Amino acid sequence: MKRLLTLFAFLTTAAFAGEPASIAPGLSPDVKPWQQNSIDLEVGYLWKVGGDTPLDYESAPVMLSWRPAYMMHHVFEDGSAIVVRSRFAAIGQAILQGPENHYFGFMAAPSLEYWDATGTWSVYGQLGGGLGWIDSQGVTGGQGQDLTYNWFAAAGVSYAVAENVDLRLGAMFQHLSNQGATDPNPGLNSLGVTLGVTWSF
Repeated sequence: MKRLLTLFAFLTTAAFAGEPASIAPGLSPDVKPWQQNSIDLEVGYLWKVGGDTPLDYESAPVMLSWRPAYMMHHVFEDGSAIVVRSRFAAIGQAILQGPENHYFGFMAAPSLEYWDATGTWSVYGQLGGGLGWIDSQGVTGGQGQDLTYNWFAAAGVSYAVAENVDLRLGAMFQHLSNQGATDPNPGLNSLGVTLGVTWSF
């Protein structure tokens, strides 16, 4: 976890090396944040909160996401907006406690976002899923095969700290299982926190 936080601190320090925006960080007069493409780099820490497995699990996901410009939106009279965007992500996850060592996969979800009128901060929620590969070990209570599906729910806030750069703080729920491909099917439910940085262009 310490290594992940060190990496995150390095990346955010590099991102903020330029001059901050003079007004309304992250927002130009003509382009709203949700009209841009966004790349999110997030790290997290998840703890087991349920599932069929009797084993204790802790894991540290690293997610690289792309959110294209909005699909649908509604702008209120005060200039704030509700926006629906897509989110496509690759995930690499270190299994810090549990029989497996790592999980690599892909996820997709709609991203529902509320933006304030200045485009400086937002609140988001996401619900989606995907699939990936875990190094199953054949241990009772561990994942039954390498091909493992995921679904997740995430929510959080983002805040612009420089032009086209936002910080993100969120919570994430994750489910891993093989959809009954093996018997037993020891699904794993985990919950934790995420920290991230966003670059918009």
